[in-house]
Amino acid sequence: MSTLVLASQSSGRAAMLRAAGLEFERTAAHVDEEALTAALRAAGQTPRNIADALAEAKAVKISSRLPGVIVIGADSTLALDDGTMLTKPESPDEAAQHLRRMAGTRHRLFSAAVAARDGAPVWRAIGEAKLWMRPLSDAFIADYVNREWDSIRWTVGCYEIEGAGVQLFDRVEGDPWTIIGMPMLPLLAWLRATGLAPS
Repeated sequence: MSTLVLASQSSGRAAMLRAAGLEFERTAAHVDEEALTAALRAAGQTPRNIADALAEAKAVKISSRLPGVIVIGADSTLALDDGTMLTKPESPDEAAQHLRRMAGTRHRLFSAAVAARDGAPVWRAIGEAKLWMRPLSDAFIADYVNREWDSIRWTVGCYEIEGAGVQLFDRVEGDPWTIIGMPMLPLLAWLRATGLAPS
């Protein structure tokens, strides 16, 4: 077992760690994100705090059964300017609905990473990005969802900005790693400080 595990099946997050030259293993945490999100929202938690709690739940669950191993959990939440949270789409129709709702408006994306060891969190960071989606025609949305569904179905915003999703935007504020799904620069700094990445 590697000394570093990513508690996520996200291809984008894994690609970021690989591109940074890190050696790690990957496993799915199988946390009931929908139920946990609903409970946190009912308790009045913000989208930022919900991303953090979901990342922690994943890291803690896997690290509790891997003694001595550092496990990185990560999650992202998306909030419209009116406070509405959008989740991963369950169907192409719902993806199209989400895109119509975001088109021509700004939204905020929060990406959290939490490191856990022996079932307890030992480090965390949360990144925030602001994204302005350009106006989109129904025809463009239909074609985009049809072409990209297999990849966007796993994302909260129905886009992978590192791919065709970049065409959805007029403007973004925030680092690209946060938008893809993890605050990489703080994570790498912590991994270097703890000897898990070369310094």
